[in-house]
Amino acid sequence: MGLLPTWMRDAVMPLYESRVIKGLAGMEPPRHVGIMLDGNRRWARAAGHRDVAEGYRVGGAKVGEFLGWCQDAGVEHVSLFMLSDDNMAGRPEKELVPLLGIIQDTVAGLAASGMPWRVRVIGSLDLLPAEHAAALKEAAAATEARGGMLVDVAVGYGGRREIVDAVRTAFRRHIEAGGDPAELADTIDIDHISANLYNSHGADRTDLIIRTSGEQRLSGFLLWQSAYSEMYFEDVCWPDFRRVDFLRALRSYGLRERRFGK
Repeated sequence: MGLLPTWMRDAVMPLYESRVIKGLAGMEPPRHVGIMLDGNRRWARAAGHRDVAEGYRVGGAKVGEFLGWCQDAGVEHVSLFMLSDDNMAGRPEKELVPLLGIIQDTVAGLAASGMPWRVRVIGSLDLLPAEHAAALKEAAAATEARGGMLVDVAVGYGGRREIVDAVRTAFRRHIEAGGDPAELADTIDIDHISANLYNSHGADRTDLIIRTSGEQRLSGFLLWQSAYSEMYFEDVCWPDFRRVDFLRALRSYGLRERRFGK
């Protein structure tokens, strides 16, 4: 399809998308999808924008649309990787400041009245400026009573940091309950970590992880939860990610034999 002229691609795309949808019939959708919204800066530069923040704005506007696709497909839980802890340390301030504002606006939009999903913000919010952290927490808190699809927004997130924090939390809770830390050191197991992840509500396994922009690495995303995840790498940058790209990811997932190490 990539070799066809644009006008021809646009004409045949509905037919192609319909064919992909038919191919999904009878396939079990992933319960939990993680997606790395990558390629926003690259998209902005390729589109001729001097300010790479334009890529993040367009990418942020796509998030709600993507969640609608997930909901239609029967996905129960989505994790969006928006900003890593490494990004917090490595991005120049002139780029980071507008990005944080765009993330804040995006989360506020997802949490707005009338939206059908529950939103949680996961990550080390203490790495963020206090006003952004407070706004993200407030937006997420407004959705707590909702019963729809669960949406985790990973901001200031690092998979290694999450595991370290889970161990610390396990020990802290054990000690606060009057337990001996030496006893926990001898008995700590997988369940202790899973129960103390940033989102411990049955989210210790991710079925499908999608990364846009053509990069093929996890970059610390959901390290604990991705032990048996299926990976899908998409060449297009996040602002150009289409419904048909998502459907193809679901088809790829549905055709795989999941063995969970057996």
